[in-house]
Amino acid sequence: SGRPALCEPGAAANTAGSLLSGARPLRRADGTKVHSHLGVSGFATRTVADAASLVPLEDEVPATTAALLGCATLTGIGAVLNTARAEAGSTALVVGLGGVGLSAVMGAAVAGCRRIVAVDLDPAKAELARRVGATDVLTGGDDTDELVAAVKDLTGGGADTAVEAVGHTGALALAYGATARGGTTVSVGLPRPGATFELPALSLVAEERRLVGSYMGSSVPRRDVPRYAALHARGLLPIDALAGDSWPLDEVNEAMDALAGGAVGRQILAIGD
Repeated sequence: SGRPALCEPGAAANTAGSLLSGARPLRRADGTKVHSHLGVSGFATRTVADAASLVPLEDEVPATTAALLGCATLTGIGAVLNTARAEAGSTALVVGLGGVGLSAVMGAAVAGCRRIVAVDLDPAKAELARRVGATDVLTGGDDTDELVAAVKDLTGGGADTAVEAVGHTGALALAYGATARGGTTVSVGLPRPGATFELPALSLVAEERRLVGSYMGSSVPRRDVPRYAALHARGLLPIDALAGDSWPLDEVNEAMDALAGGAVGRQILAIGD
């Protein structure tokens, strides 16, 4: 159906920790089988993967750039380009400025959105958000109504496309509340299991609103990863701005802790020279 992110055999294999075939070809020295994380086991010096799980790239694409063209960029950029199909000259809102949210900002810029409003609790994210394409950055806490009013003021009535990239129902409520009549609210964050969300049901009909989920940015990786690499090569997609420090593989836990701190969008694990 052209929606590989929703592949059922792939989801089952990821959950089981196996390749698409069901095999687990990795073993410890004592023969104990090792699960394949998401089919690729990227945190390793060597791995075995199904060809269907791989995306070939041109030799000219730097390894660090290729590493950044994974989950966050596919999800954030794809949420704007593939799921919402934002149009040039429209307005956009991105709530949450982690790696996914910053990628959504870049996606809105590539789509040609004339106003891109970014929202995050951390004022330190403002400079980076502007560097990757945001025209306006708002910071705030629990006063959702105030933020909604500010977004509507900046966009002339609400954003045509609003992306929630936090995984929190409060952020989703903000994104939906700040979406324009006839607009699309896209949820890409992963909330805790059991979380619920209320909305004014009448608005879906009376305002022709759309509330949609986006898993992996509704991406087709073999189409989108090379496409984003080409946009980056032309200077139109500044994904390098997401990269923080480079860490050796044996410090992967420390790198994850630094990433969780929110200071950067993504960390690079360097394997070999």
